[in-house]
Parts: sequence; structure tokens; C-alpha cells
Amino acid sequence: MKAIVIQQAGGPEVLQLQEQPLPQPAAHEVLVRIQAAGVNRPDVLMRQGKYGGVTDVAGMVPGLEIAGTVEACGADATRWQPGDAVCALLPAGGYAEYAVVDARHCLPVPTGLSMVEAAALPETVFTVWHNVFQRGALQPGETLLVHGGSSGIGTTAIQLARALGSRVAATAGDETKCSACRELGADWAINYKAEDFEQVLNEEGADVILDMIGGDYTAKNLRLLKDDGRLVFVNAMQGGNGEFNALEVMRRRLSITGSTLRPRSAEFKAGLAAEVKKRVWPLIAVGKFRPVIHQTFPLAEAAAAHKLMESSAHIGKIVLEVKV
Repeated sequence: MKAIVIQQAGGPEVLQLQEQPLPQPAAHEVLVRIQAAGVNRPDVLMRQGKYGGVTDVAGMVPGLEIAGTVEACGADATRWQPGDAVCALLPAGGYAEYAVVDARHCLPVPTGLSMVEAAALPETVFTVWHNVFQRGALQPGETLLVHGGSSGIGTTAIQLARALGSRVAATAGDETKCSACRELGADWAINYKAEDFEQVLNEEGADVILDMIGGDYTAKNLRLLKDDGRLVFVNAMQGGNGEFNALEVMRRRLSITGSTLRPRSAEFKAGLAAEVKKRVWPLIAVGKFRPVIHQTFPLAEAAAAHKLMESSAHIGKIVLEVKV
């Protein structure tokens, strides 16, 4: 089979299309013939040797989410049958024609969605559901602030929060992106290059903040939180260090948390998949949530997809299409 292989840690040019052996499913796995694979920020970090503590990435195949059809099933993977259309979460290996996946980490492709749209779901939806609704415990009527509102994570968080009855504020880097956030349901969309989000939202405040920026956003986020508010990190693109007043955290009972998905156990991901199917798939069925696709690329052009990801010029998701 063909797969995109990282030659060594570096820029997008280190992604090369190569022949690889066809993987075989273990007893608890299914073999998926991939039709589309989502491109995510962690893929870029993996390529750079900066993700999950793994620096020697030569020979690795990136890709954390896929959609396709089940080709073969392991002896214990009785939930699925060959020919089933699934989307799935992977620890790596999605930029390829085939991949093996823990059967519990697969979900049915939602009715009415294309394979490209389905491939844009697992990594993003799992991340948002766990961080906003489980760790952040966002409730109907509360206000969520999403930094990077036009990203794949951001467009997902805006839609799910609105669908479940919360108000949403978002930050983005230009007026086109802010307009997209408003169209998805954001009550406030703040161009962070022209306005200070803390000043704009000072009167409203926020109950939950989903942050992928870190750095000097940290102190601003904590000042903006209402009493008992929750700050949830899913990245720290401006760096992991940020000063804040611990006494204020104590006085106002603020919570600071965050997570990364890849190192979590297979059992945790299986439980998260089951909850996502129960809580998010019905929202897709009634049209309250749909992934936003910015652009697709052929598998062989993964380097171009990474260049676009790193430019942050996209709104929503970038997806690789795989032709077998």
C-alpha cells in the first residue's frame, strides 16, 4: 500500500509517499480501507518531532483520524463487518491507503455525510467533547469562549456549544474568520489583531474558556472567568509558561485543566467514542452540527496540506483524499 512517511523531523518536505506493507488486524482490530484522512495540528507537531515526547519520528506515518470501509476484522472485532462505512481515531498511521484500528475506536459514518466530512470528525469531536463538556463541564445557559474559533477545533466547539444551549464567544485573526464564526453560531466574534478580547468580554465574562494559545493569554483568561469558571488547555501555541495570580484562583474557585488525547489509554478512548456516538451523532442527524471543510488534497500532496495548516489561513478542516 501507499503511505505518507516522515523521513526525518523537519518541514513539510520531509513527508514522502512510499510503499509500505499492508498491516494485518490483531484480534481486537479492524483493517480499514481509507478514503479520507483528517489533517490536524498534532500531525504537524509529530512531523516536527515535537508531539507526545517522541523526537525520533523517521519512518512514522502521521494521521490521527480517518474514514473508509472495513476491509477485514480480527477474531474479537465482532461489532463490524467487511464493507461497513466507519470513521475512526488512530494514534498514528492515517495518511495511508489502509490502517488497522482498535474496533472500539470506530464509529459509523453519519447518514448524509461524505467520507471527507466523516474523516474530519474523530480527532476534533473527541477533543472538544472531552475538554469542553467533560473536563470543562459546560452547561446550557453558560458562556464558552473559544480561542482559535475558525480552526477545526474552534468550528466544532462553537457548533456543539450552541446546539446544547450555551452562548459562545470566539477569537479569530481576521474579519473573514470572525464572520465564519458568527455564521456557525458565535454570539461574539473578536478579531484579536484589532481588539482585546478581555476588554470586549469584560462585562459578559466566561464560564468555560477553551484555549490553544497559552502564553500571555493565560492571565487574561483567568481574569475573564466568572467565579467557579474553568480554563481548559488543548494546546499552547505561544508557549507553556504564563503568569497568573494564584490567590485569585483560590478566591474565585477557578479551575485550570487540559488534556492531550493521543497518550490516553485504549479503554479511555473507547469510552469516549461511546459517549460521542450517544451525544454528538444525534446532533449531526438533525443538522445541528456539521464539520466545516476548508480544502481537500490528494494523499500525495500531504506536504501542501501541512503548509496550509501551518499558515493558519484555513477555516475549518483540511482533509486528504485517498484513491485506492
